[in-house]
Amino acid sequence: MPRPTARVLTLLELLQSGGTRTVAELADRLGVQGRTVRRYVDQLSELGIPVESVRGRYGGYRLAPGYRLPPLMLGEDEALAVLLGLLAGRRAGLSTAERTAGETAAAKIRRVLPQHLARRLDSLLDALAFTDRPGEFDTPDAEVLLTLADAVRHRRPVSLHHTGRDGRRTERTLHAYGIVAHAGRWYVTGRDALIDEDRTFRLDRIADARTLPGSFDVPDGPDPADRVLSAFATADYRYEVTVRIHGTVGQIRAGLPASVARLADDAAEGVALQDDATAERWRTVELRAERLDWLPAVLASLDRPFAIERPDELRALVAALADRLASYTRGQAPEHATGDTTGHT
Repeated sequence: MPRPTARVLTLLELLQSGGTRTVAELADRLGVQGRTVRRYVDQLSELGIPVESVRGRYGGYRLAPGYRLPPLMLGEDEALAVLLGLLAGRRAGLSTAERTAGETAAAKIRRVLPQHLARRLDSLLDALAFTDRPGEFDTPDAEVLLTLADAVRHRRPVSLHHTGRDGRRTERTLHAYGIVAHAGRWYVTGRDALIDEDRTFRLDRIADARTLPGSFDVPDGPDPADRVLSAFATADYRYEVTVRIHGTVGQIRAGLPASVARLADDAAEGVALQDDATAERWRTVELRAERLDWLPAVLASLDRPFAIERPDELRALVAALADRLASYTRGQAPEHATGDTTGHT
């Protein structure tokens, strides 16, 4: 495409973004002089595009209010941002009418995209899972995200350059099972061929990714979102905690979700959790934590019988909490409290 034509199209994209753009701003973005900007504006007007001239100190050019301009022109990053925004909106619990509007908008964007980009975005939407309602997410590298999504969809190995928590950069081959958005970050989970174990990697720590020849089969087992939550629950932290709690799966998960703790099968009874999730019985809960000070209050809030198997430090903290609560019922204020505590428990 000749450079003048490309600049005219760039001018059109700038005006489509909304608001009034000054001549100086447009000239700087296009790398031309002010009189050239005016010539480009004239060319857009000749094509029937209503560009308005705004006079005054903050004047410049803008598109006529309410004007709708086909065709839609989006780059890969822009299309990715729009479709992910629509997807996150549906996940955020929009009303039925709004959800329908979001789906039709996504379909319209999908229809006008170049075929190769549409296929890659379809792969991403097929491969993506959420563990909860999304808030503000880190922005992933579009090329890395789309490459991983394509690898998930077609079950192709992918080579990653990954930087670990220790700052060491390694190259790994991953059999990617899925992409998961969780708690403001993006993750890919799969089989790490280097160590032949399941691993979960943060996308913001992946410098680049490229697909490799070959294929693989996804093993039976948890879906990608459950795999990521399980990875968090079993991460390497200072304390390894095992607690026996009497209750249903729902009662326990109310205070100890899958991202925090793992419910182990009761080996003594040989009963799998999924077979008796609503039954009240003793269940083994395992988790890892850097600190223990938050756990006593969580265990107390469950209002279920429990027994601490390890560590001993947690027993001491629970006993200390019980003593404090007992002192409150006797009307004894803690030694560090100040001021009037009347009416507070």
